[in-house]
Amino acid sequence: MQVEGLSINLATIREQCGFAEAVDICLKHGITHIAPWRDQVAKVGLEEAVRIVRANGLKLTGLCRGGFFPAIDRVGWEKNLDDNRRAIDEAAALGADCLVLVVGGLPGSSKDIAAARQMVSNGIAAVLPHAQAAGVPLAIEPLHPMYAADRACVNTLGQALDICEQLGEDVGVAIDVYHVWWDPDLAEQIARAGRMKRIFAHHICDWLVPTKDMLTDRGMMGDGVIDLKGIRRMIEEAGFLGAQEVEIFSADNWWKRPADEVIAICVERYHSCCQA
Repeated sequence: MQVEGLSINLATIREQCGFAEAVDICLKHGITHIAPWRDQVAKVGLEEAVRIVRANGLKLTGLCRGGFFPAIDRVGWEKNLDDNRRAIDEAAALGADCLVLVVGGLPGSSKDIAAARQMVSNGIAAVLPHAQAAGVPLAIEPLHPMYAADRACVNTLGQALDICEQLGEDVGVAIDVYHVWWDPDLAEQIARAGRMKRIFAHHICDWLVPTKDMLTDRGMMGDGVIDLKGIRRMIEEAGFLGAQEVEIFSADNWWKRPADEVIAICVERYHSCCQA
C-alpha cells in the first residue's frame, strides 16, 4: 500500500545501501517520494539514477544539495557557482521539486558573518537565471545556529525569507524542523512564508536530549522534543501540503540498523507522530 505524504531523504539510510537498493526498500514499504544526495546519484551515475526514477514512477521532493557559496577569492567563488549550476542540471534531469541549498558558512578565517550572508545572496542571484531556465526552484534551508560558522550562515527562517524577498520568484525555503524548532518567531515566519508562497520542502526528524554530536545524532520522529504535529499544522495552514521528508543523520544508531528496519519505523512514526 502506498504511503501518502511521506518522503525519504536517502541520507537516512546512506550508510547501509546505495541509490538503487534504497529505492527498492522505499518501494517495498509503499514510499514513492524520495530525496537523494548528489554523491549518492554520482555513485550510480546520473543517467542510471534518472532511469531508476522514471522506471519506478518516483517523485523527488528535492535534491541535496547546492549552496556553499562563500569563498575566499574569485577563483573559489566561480568554482562554487559552477558547482551549483551542475547541481541545478542534475535536479532538472531527475525532475526534483527543488534543489536544496545549504548555503555555506564563513570563508577561510573570516569573522564577518554579515559579509558571508551577502555572498550567499549574491551567489543565489548569480545562479538563479540558470535555475529558472532549467525549471528548478531553489530552496534555502536555514540551519541551526550551531552550524553558522562552517555550514550555513543563514540560521533562521526569517533570514532565509529576507533573501527570498530580495531575489523574487523561484527562490523559497526548505523548512527542516531540526534546524528551526527552537525559533521564537517560527509561527510568524511560517505564516509569512505561506503568504509569499515560498515553502518548497518540509524535512522532519527529532532533536534528542542530550544531543551527543552536532551533525550525526538526529533522532527518529517521536524520540525527542520537537512538536512535529504542531509545526506541520502551521505549515499546512500556510498552504504547503507537500510530503514530509524524513532526513536523519545518526552515526551511532539509525545508520547501524538494517535499512529495511529503519524505513519501516519511519513509516510507523510518520503515522503516529507527524500528521497534523
